Amino acid sequence: MPTEIENLNPNVYSKCKERAITKEDIDESIPDPFDTREIFDLIRNINDPEHPLTLEELRVVEEDLIKVRNDCDEVFVNFTPTIPHCSMATLIGLSIRVKLLRSLPPRFKVTVEITPGTHASENAVNKQLADKERVAAAMENKHLAEVINQCIALKETDVGLFVR
Repeated sequence: MPTEIENLNPNVYSKCKERAITKEDIDESIPDPFDTREIFDLIRNINDPEHPLTLEELRVVEEDLIKVRNDCDEVFVNFTPTIPHCSMATLIGLSIRVKLLRSLPPRFKVTVEITPGTHASENAVNKQLADKERVAAAMENKHLAEVINQCIALKETDVGLFVR
């Protein structure tokens, strides 16, 4: 990983409002399939590896770039690096993938890719992110696993969002 920050002054965007919890959301007797907002809520607060900002604040992840197919248990996430030559793209993609694999039921197939046309090496990064053996090997690397765990860890300010 480079020691210098590549994008010293990224654009920072407002966060969207929190999802309102309804009676139906809490009622366990009502079928509740996953939707794009639920997936977005799982990944929106992932920390950027270079900046003290979330992927949502940098608009790296957006709800519109997520697809959920409950009928075949598939989740597809496109993410958009802040610059076309971002060396952190693979790390960001790994963080999104690991967060979803840890959060979703194991029946789901998770695909994470760079938004087409937004990165100079999108095909190479997408190939790495799709390779299960490479992802598993990356998580066995103690240093890399530690960095990913820091990216996906909830900040104290985020913990209150889930405790009601």
